[in-house]
Amino acid sequence: MGALVPTVRCSRIESSIAFYTQLLDFELADEGDVEDPGFRVLSRGRDLLFLSSHGGDGVFGQAIAVLVDDVDDIVLKLRTRGLTAPQDRHSPVHEAPVDQTWGTREFYVDDPDGNTLRFIQGFSAALRAQVDGDAERTN
Repeated sequence: MGALVPTVRCSRIESSIAFYTQLLDFELADEGDVEDPGFRVLSRGRDLLFLSSHGGDGVFGQAIAVLVDDVDDIVLKLRTRGLTAPQDRHSPVHEAPVDQTWGTREFYVDDPDGNTLRFIQGFSAALRAQVDGDAERTN
Protein backbone atom coordinates (compact mmCIF):
# COMPACT_ATOMS: atom_id res chain seq x y z
CA MET A 1 0.00 0.00 0.00
CA GLY A 2 1.13 3.55 -0.70
CA ALA A 3 0.72 6.58 1.53
CA LEU A 4 -2.00 9.15 2.11
CA VAL A 5 -0.64 12.69 1.91
CA PRO A 6 -2.82 15.69 2.76
CA THR A 7 -2.67 18.77 0.57
CA VAL A 8 -2.90 21.95 2.61
CA ARG A 9 -4.26 24.97 0.76
CA CYS A 10 -2.35 28.18 1.37
CA SER A 11 -2.68 31.70 0.01
CA ARG A 12 1.05 32.50 -0.04
CA ILE A 13 3.37 29.53 -0.47
CA GLU A 14 6.45 31.36 0.85
CA SER A 15 4.73 32.38 4.12
CA SER A 16 3.38 28.88 4.62
CA ILE A 17 6.78 27.29 4.06
CA ALA A 18 8.25 29.62 6.68
CA PHE A 19 5.48 28.82 9.18
CA TYR A 20 5.67 25.05 8.75
CA THR A 21 9.49 24.83 8.68
CA GLN A 22 10.47 27.48 11.23
CA LEU A 23 7.72 26.90 13.78
CA LEU A 24 6.44 23.34 13.31
CA ASP A 25 9.63 21.38 12.48
CA PHE A 26 8.70 20.39 8.94
CA GLU A 27 11.48 20.31 6.35
CA LEU A 28 11.39 21.05 2.65
CA ALA A 29 11.48 17.72 0.84
CA ASP A 30 11.68 19.08 -2.69
CA GLU A 31 13.34 21.90 -4.59
CA GLY A 32 11.58 24.66 -6.42
CA ASP A 33 10.62 28.27 -6.38
CA VAL A 34 8.29 29.98 -3.94
CA GLU A 35 6.18 31.93 -6.39
CA ASP A 36 2.39 31.75 -6.33
CA PRO A 37 0.62 29.76 -7.43
CA GLY A 38 3.00 27.10 -6.18
CA PHE A 39 3.31 23.60 -4.84
CA ARG A 40 5.89 22.27 -2.38
CA VAL A 41 6.45 19.04 -0.49
CA LEU A 42 7.31 19.10 3.22
CA SER A 43 8.35 16.25 5.50
CA ARG A 44 8.26 15.67 9.23
CA GLY A 45 9.99 12.44 10.11
CA ARG A 46 8.65 9.87 7.66
CA ASP A 47 5.44 11.82 6.99
CA LEU A 48 4.79 14.08 4.01
CA LEU A 49 2.61 17.15 3.63
CA PHE A 50 1.82 18.98 0.39
CA LEU A 51 1.45 22.78 0.40
CA SER A 52 -0.37 24.32 -2.55
CA SER A 53 -1.49 27.81 -3.44
CA HIS A 54 -3.22 26.58 -6.61
CA GLY A 55 -6.92 27.43 -6.67
CA GLY A 56 -8.20 23.91 -7.22
CA ASP A 57 -6.13 22.21 -4.52
CA GLY A 58 -8.38 21.95 -1.50
CA VAL A 59 -10.03 24.53 0.69
CA PHE A 60 -8.92 26.79 3.50
CA GLY A 61 -9.84 25.79 7.04
CA GLN A 62 -9.15 22.08 6.99
CA ALA A 63 -7.88 20.03 9.94
CA ILE A 64 -4.78 17.84 9.86
CA ALA A 65 -3.93 15.39 12.62
CA VAL A 66 -0.27 15.19 13.66
CA LEU A 67 0.27 12.17 15.90
CA VAL A 68 2.96 12.78 18.54
CA ASP A 69 4.43 10.97 21.55
CA ASP A 70 4.49 13.99 23.90
CA VAL A 71 2.12 16.86 23.17
CA ASP A 72 3.33 18.84 26.18
CA ASP A 73 6.88 18.81 24.81
CA ILE A 74 5.57 20.05 21.45
CA VAL A 75 3.68 22.91 23.12
CA LEU A 76 6.74 23.94 25.13
CA LYS A 77 8.86 23.97 21.97
CA LEU A 78 6.28 26.01 20.04
CA ARG A 79 5.88 28.52 22.88
CA THR A 80 9.64 29.10 23.03
CA ARG A 81 9.51 29.82 19.30
CA GLY A 82 6.90 32.51 19.87
CA LEU A 83 3.59 30.74 19.29
CA THR A 84 0.72 32.41 21.12
CA ALA A 85 -2.93 31.43 21.41
CA PRO A 86 -5.13 33.08 18.77
CA GLN A 87 -6.90 36.14 20.18
CA ASP A 88 -10.05 35.70 18.10
CA ARG A 89 -10.71 32.10 19.19
CA HIS A 90 -12.09 31.05 22.52
CA SER A 91 -10.89 27.49 22.27
CA PRO A 92 -9.17 25.85 25.26
CA VAL A 93 -7.45 23.33 22.99
CA HIS A 94 -5.73 26.22 21.15
CA GLU A 95 -4.43 27.63 24.47
CA ALA A 96 -3.01 24.53 26.18
CA PRO A 97 -3.08 20.74 25.86
CA VAL A 98 -6.48 19.25 26.72
CA ASP A 99 -7.24 15.72 27.87
CA GLN A 100 -10.13 14.68 25.63
CA THR A 101 -12.92 12.39 26.84
CA TRP A 102 -12.04 9.88 24.09
CA GLY A 103 -8.60 9.26 25.64
CA THR A 104 -6.22 11.53 23.76
CA ARG A 105 -4.33 14.66 24.79
CA GLU A 106 -4.52 17.37 22.13
CA PHE A 107 -3.27 20.84 21.24
CA TYR A 108 -4.31 22.80 18.14
CA VAL A 109 -2.34 25.29 16.06
CA ASP A 110 -3.83 27.36 13.22
CA ASP A 111 -1.61 28.17 10.27
CA PRO A 112 -1.73 31.61 8.59
CA ASP A 113 -4.59 30.48 6.33
CA GLY A 114 -6.83 29.05 9.06
CA ASN A 115 -5.92 25.40 8.59
CA THR A 116 -5.71 23.63 11.95
CA LEU A 117 -2.95 21.22 12.89
CA ARG A 118 -4.13 18.96 15.69
CA PHE A 119 -1.19 17.62 17.67
CA ILE A 120 -2.54 14.42 19.23
CA GLN A 121 -0.92 12.23 21.87
CA GLY A 122 -2.31 8.78 22.67
CA PHE A 123 -4.30 8.28 19.49
CA SER A 124 -3.12 4.71 18.98
CA ALA A 125 -4.04 3.72 22.54
CA ALA A 126 -7.47 5.38 22.27
CA LEU A 127 -8.14 3.74 18.91
CA ARG A 128 -7.07 0.32 20.20
CA ALA A 129 -9.42 0.67 23.19
CA GLN A 130 -12.28 1.59 20.86
CA VAL A 131 -11.58 -1.28 18.47
CA ASP A 132 -11.29 -3.74 21.37
CA GLY A 133 -14.56 -2.45 22.83
CA ASP A 134 -16.31 -2.81 19.46
CA ALA A 135 -14.98 -6.38 19.13
CA GLU A 136 -16.27 -7.31 22.59
CA ARG A 137 -19.75 -5.96 21.78
CA THR A 138 -19.97 -8.04 18.61
CA ASN A 139 -18.95 -11.30 20.36
